[in-house]
Amino acid sequence: MILPDFSKAKILIVGDLMLDRYWTGGTGRISPEAPVPVVNISDTEDRPGGAANVAINAASLGAQVSLIGLCGKDDNAQILRQKLESFDINCRFFPVEGMDTITKLRVMSRNQQLLRMDFEKSFAEVSKTELESAFEQAVESADLVILSDYNKGCLSAPQTLIEKAKKAGKAVIVDPKGSDFGKYKGATLITPNMSELTAITGEAKDEAELVKHAHELRESLNLNALLLTRSEAGMTLFEQGQDEFHLPAKAKEVYDVTGAGDTVVSTLAVAMSCGLPTQAACVLANLAASVVVGKLGTSTVTNTELAMALGEQSVHLDGGVMTEDQLVIALQSARERGEKVVMTNGCFDILHAGHVSYLEEAAALGDRLIVAVNTDASVTKLKGPGRPVNNVSRRMAVLAGLSSVDWVVPFSEDTPRRLISQLLPDVLVKGGDYKLEAIAGAKEVMDNGGEVKVLSFEDGVSTTGIIDKIVNRDVKKA
Repeated sequence: MILPDFSKAKILIVGDLMLDRYWTGGTGRISPEAPVPVVNISDTEDRPGGAANVAINAASLGAQVSLIGLCGKDDNAQILRQKLESFDINCRFFPVEGMDTITKLRVMSRNQQLLRMDFEKSFAEVSKTELESAFEQAVESADLVILSDYNKGCLSAPQTLIEKAKKAGKAVIVDPKGSDFGKYKGATLITPNMSELTAITGEAKDEAELVKHAHELRESLNLNALLLTRSEAGMTLFEQGQDEFHLPAKAKEVYDVTGAGDTVVSTLAVAMSCGLPTQAACVLANLAASVVVGKLGTSTVTNTELAMALGEQSVHLDGGVMTEDQLVIALQSARERGEKVVMTNGCFDILHAGHVSYLEEAAALGDRLIVAVNTDASVTKLKGPGRPVNNVSRRMAVLAGLSSVDWVVPFSEDTPRRLISQLLPDVLVKGGDYKLEAIAGAKEVMDNGGEVKVLSFEDGVSTTGIIDKIVNRDVKKA
């Protein structure tokens, strides 16, 4: 997977605005007044929270973000606005007389949260007329809408916003809260966690019943998809007309899960607004969550961190070596992204300079290069006794290490015709002095509208020649 250009994404966020305040200091004694630690505060920090943290996460990835919400007429609203505008987020706040901007104060010591104090009143009974009018104006220029509901009253009646977004042809992702998910009916996708889902559907006795409950809820709410976040168990996507798609948790060490749900929904939204399929967007959201829980406090993920996590996952999952079934899935995603796929094949028994230059030339013909490799038995059948020198696992591992090669897959037949016919690359490449009709799979590729290219090998370099030279040298020494 290649990260899209997130700077093209235009995200409109509506939801509960919060200010997360951190007081941090050392603890060296217990209070004489009560059995509690005394924290000597040495540092204070304010961070955007709630829907504001979703906005920061989307902006950190490079997206163009607009944020709409309700706040109090107080200094904390100004602090929140200044923090957000430093990320070039377009803020439309509607101050409410007699209300406070929702603030959460956390007392920290030695990277541990000792106490949290919340300052809040519900905005549920506040008129939403101005907010809805601002939304109607802003939604036309957005690619996608996020409704970030923390059950603080800003989204007490979200149906009006969902209907306006749908009328404008915009997808709506909802991070839900509360015991009534019926108010999100008609959204594109919702992202409940496990406790939020079971509060609606009831506890499931096993995975099969959980899947059944999730699909039933998705259908009853007329959603395209439901993404269930499952903490250390990862996340599972339930899409209309699709089998469930599970993503295991990727976090190596968890410091703080604060704001991880905001990271998931913002990454998902930015990726989808850039045209990624829902499953691919979920892969990125899962990786982003694995990065953010390794940080302390309400945090964000940059596109650089996401790209690094994506690279680490690619190496961890397969290192370029795939089974046929895995490759079919990878190819489907590549084609959905409009990538041009090139394929070649060979024994590649002893990788040499001729192979490297040939594969680099082949890779230059498209976006992705597949190398199909003969299994050991088929190499012996082609080359004779004593070959291959290196077994198929070693040969594939070396090929996978080349920057020009994306995917490596083995085949056991005399020719790769069946495999090529299944994968149907856009470009089939063969090295040497071949006529098209003699190239295995050429007819199938051309019948599918693809191309077949014959490239020249580098003169004077071959595996057989290298082996003969080594053997002759050893014979002379003997």
